[in-house]
Amino acid sequence: MSIGYLALVLHAHLPFVRHPESDYVLEEEWLYEAITETYIPLLQVFEGLKRDGVDFKITMSMTPPLVSMLLDPLLQQRYDEHLAQLEELAEMEIDRNAHNGHLKYLAEYYAKEFNQVRQVWEKYDRNLIKAFNQFAESNNLEIITCGATHGYFPLMKMYPQAVWAQIKVACEHYEDTFGRAPKGIWLPECAYYEGVERMLADAGLRYFLTDGHGILYARPRPRFGTYAPIFTPTGVAAFGRDHESSQQVWSSEVGYPGASEYREFYRDLGWDAEYEYIKPYVMPNGQRKNVGIKYHKITGKGLGLGDKQLYDPYWAREKAAENAGNFAYNRERQVEHLYGMMQRKPIIVSPYDAELFGHWWYEGPWFIDYLFRKAWFDQGTFEMTHLADYLQGNQTQQVSNPSQSSWGYKGFHEYWLNETNAWIYPHLHKATERMIELAKNEPEDELGWRSLNQAARELLLAQSSDWAFIMRTGTMVPYAVRRTRSHLMRFHKLYEEIKQGKVDAGWLEKVEAIDNIFPNINYRVYRPL
Repeated sequence: MSIGYLALVLHAHLPFVRHPESDYVLEEEWLYEAITETYIPLLQVFEGLKRDGVDFKITMSMTPPLVSMLLDPLLQQRYDEHLAQLEELAEMEIDRNAHNGHLKYLAEYYAKEFNQVRQVWEKYDRNLIKAFNQFAESNNLEIITCGATHGYFPLMKMYPQAVWAQIKVACEHYEDTFGRAPKGIWLPECAYYEGVERMLADAGLRYFLTDGHGILYARPRPRFGTYAPIFTPTGVAAFGRDHESSQQVWSSEVGYPGASEYREFYRDLGWDAEYEYIKPYVMPNGQRKNVGIKYHKITGKGLGLGDKQLYDPYWAREKAAENAGNFAYNRERQVEHLYGMMQRKPIIVSPYDAELFGHWWYEGPWFIDYLFRKAWFDQGTFEMTHLADYLQGNQTQQVSNPSQSSWGYKGFHEYWLNETNAWIYPHLHKATERMIELAKNEPEDELGWRSLNQAARELLLAQSSDWAFIMRTGTMVPYAVRRTRSHLMRFHKLYEEIKQGKVDAGWLEKVEAIDNIFPNINYRVYRPL
């Protein structure tokens, strides 16, 4: 008989990056890398657990931009070509390293891995949404939604219509995709402000996730801290992130991904190989890039990339099993301690970016696999649950008002509003005001309807929190700036043409083909609430 719950929550999100107007854009590879290294490996884990009779439970957000890209025929075709290149390069590496035993072993390992990825990709007819949805239909996976384009809610709260559009469009997109309404939402960046729960309730959502201090500083103070959800006065539940379990995975000092046996992310064949040899597999302009084949392990702290030793998947898998056992052991002790204090079953909510598992931490999917197996076969202290099942079985909770919060630096909004990105917000606010104005229109023909809907799409895409985040991190900044400006420029052009009654039909058609997210959007979502 278990005395507590563990809820693993993965946030699967990428910004909407799709460029049919160009033959090659490096940033599209964010999606291709995540498919190869995270999404398909997770599906392989889920398939293995089902095959072996493990009744696993996990919650996973799949954001509208990610869902849209995974369902897009152009990006599916481009991923096909990307994977074919990986397969070809791995076979070449086997030949090139015929006389180096360890490198040949690794090249053969990658060739087998890419072949298995290909098998899963083709098994589901390139449709990974269908693949994940089968586990939702068996109640192993609870798929939740997010903001329509991952907009940062607290920085648009002065325009309630903008927040409502992010929520409502996301829920409608989810229902169009999965054939049912979402029960929960991952607030973008776990960013909560007081009052947003009313909109969540109006959209039919049952619960949301926030950072731990959003619960700890709620009013009145929750009796059980983050180890039970709270009900807001609207009836929508709030789950808070558990600091202890998060730190064991996330921390750069004590987190599992830093183990010396694990694969080194920053050492890649695209930079190591002779230029003429690797040239066909890097960027069309000849610039080197990561190609996804990595031969080295972390080895030890403080070592330069040139001092890394060769990787061995066998020992890395052993380490993943060890770490999963340690994680499960720590959760058992944590649950026992909490149950003794609370005299009721605690829930430990452990949320992470999905792309951590496989992309950044190559062995992450193995860790998840071992964790579920150890939780199922080796202990009875806690049971794995997803959040919808937990709420169904635990319908009495304390009522409280969460505190404003996010899971960013210092726990509030500084990462998305600082000297690197503050310039975008006056422009976003102006566009929002204009969209609210446009929402009053009643178009006289199909062209008018299409132009208003496209204006709504462009504003949503400009609002993505990813652009401000990238500007702050200092990587790929020109791309984030370009995307913010291009969506705003397209929006304002549409605004002026709609106001003048002279929409450029040819130009609109081109923009619709490029920014084709939310095919069923209705611009009226921006009308006053």
